[in-house]
Parts: sequence; C-alpha cells; structure tokens
Amino acid sequence: MAHLGTLYIVSSPSGAGKSSLLSALLAQHNDDQRMQISVSHTTRAMRPGEADGVHYHFVEVAEFQRQIDRGAFFEWAQVFGNFYGTSRETIERCLEQGIDVFLDIDWQGARQVRDQLPEARSIFILPPSLPILEQRLRGRGQDSDDVIRGRMAEAVAEMSHYAEYDYLIVNDDFATSLQQLASIIQAERARLPAQRLRHAELLDRLLAG
Repeated sequence: MAHLGTLYIVSSPSGAGKSSLLSALLAQHNDDQRMQISVSHTTRAMRPGEADGVHYHFVEVAEFQRQIDRGAFFEWAQVFGNFYGTSRETIERCLEQGIDVFLDIDWQGARQVRDQLPEARSIFILPPSLPILEQRLRGRGQDSDDVIRGRMAEAVAEMSHYAEYDYLIVNDDFATSLQQLASIIQAERARLPAQRLRHAELLDRLLAG
C-alpha cells in the first residue's frame, strides 16, 4: 500500500548523536509540520519529567499483552523486564496523512518493521571513531566505568549491522550530518511513488492534452 508519508527507521549505537540529530531536524526543517518522531508504548514506570503521550505511551503489562495478541505493533521487544512497542495504527494514520515518521529502534526492531513495511527507509548513524564514542558516553556523566564498557561492547555489536540499512551517516561534524539527514528526506519526498500520489490531479491535467 502506497503512502504519502515515509516511515524512516533510524538506528545507531548509544552516543552516536541520533537523538540530537532528529531533534535538530524537526526544529530546523519541519515548517510544514510533515515530520514527527514515533512515540512508543512501554510498560516501564514513568520517570520524573516525562509525560504520557509525549515521551512514551505508558500502559500496563496486561494491556500491552492484549495489543501484542491483536497484532497492534509493528515491532516490540522486552528490555530489562519492560516491554516496548511501536503502534501500527498510529504510524499508518500518519503516513496516510503525508507525515514522515521517524522510528528510533535498534537493528532487531528494524528487521521486524522492514518485514512488514518493505517501503520503509532506514538510516544508520555511526560515530567517527570508537574513542570519540566513548568520550561522548563519558561526557554525559551518568554511567560507571562498568556500564560504559558494556555500552561500548553493545555499540560494536549494533554497528556490525550497518550494511542492512539504506543510508549511512558518519556523525563527525554535526552540521554536516544534519544537512545529510535533511537531504535524504528531501530526496525521498521527490521519489515517484509519493509524488504520483501527491500530485495525482496535476498529472491528470497535464496528460489530458
């Protein structure tokens, strides 16, 4: 089924700058309000400063399980005892309205989504080096040395799947990476399937003779 909007799967190791790039993209290139970041469902407890429907849709485990049973999620996973999932209905509604949706998930979730929506586009964001990635993680000042080592090991495992994606951005210079990300969106919007839907009436008039 063709959509006016495009679903973008965006993956990266923690610390590569994915969240910052997506936030900047929406802040600087979303004047027409045709882009948004998907808000996942989760069973974990709400943290201070979070709001339901903004950071996550917070639900009970029983409700999450009901949604799994009725196939409500494009992808879902259990992480550290909590469930996380991406609502199929919400994303389909946005795409039908011509809104591009960004899905921040790992390579395993990306595979699940691509199996169900092959026309989705995927972007992988890499750090310029492992030392810089570690420096960024330590710069947050949130984690112990053991946690940092674990995150670095996870990063290498995550990055090994970069070749499964359509686009690759090496986030060395932030401004350059942001421009590359914006260019991908612009190019995808100009692809024939979306343009044919978006300009159906114009095409009919032009070809009517």
